[in-house]
Amino acid sequence: MPSANDAKHVEATEASWEASRGAVTGALKWGLATAVLGGIGYAVSPVYRGLTIQFKVYLQMSGMVLGSMIEADSRLRQYEARVRVQRRVARDQAYWERFEREYGKDEDE
Repeated sequence: MPSANDAKHVEATEASWEASRGAVTGALKWGLATAVLGGIGYAVSPVYRGLTIQFKVYLQMSGMVLGSMIEADSRLRQYEARVRVQRRVARDQAYWERFEREYGKDEDE
């Protein structure tokens, strides 16, 4: 017999996958943006050209990590909102089904 804990486990797994997809998407988008900025910096700034490769990699990774955190959080918030709406719809539907069982359907329908 499935328990409420199983449903929570499934929901937590789906939420973690959604956050993971957001993290990958954010890392790609922000990584591309920081690569473009790095290219501009290399072309324009002698200070940036003088930085060590390790520091340039650190700057690139920092942008990717920031983007992945922002996008994962955004996707997780959207997922939570979607789950809340689904629960509300299910609760309202159960309410109306119980109401119709108790009092009968409207005769106009």
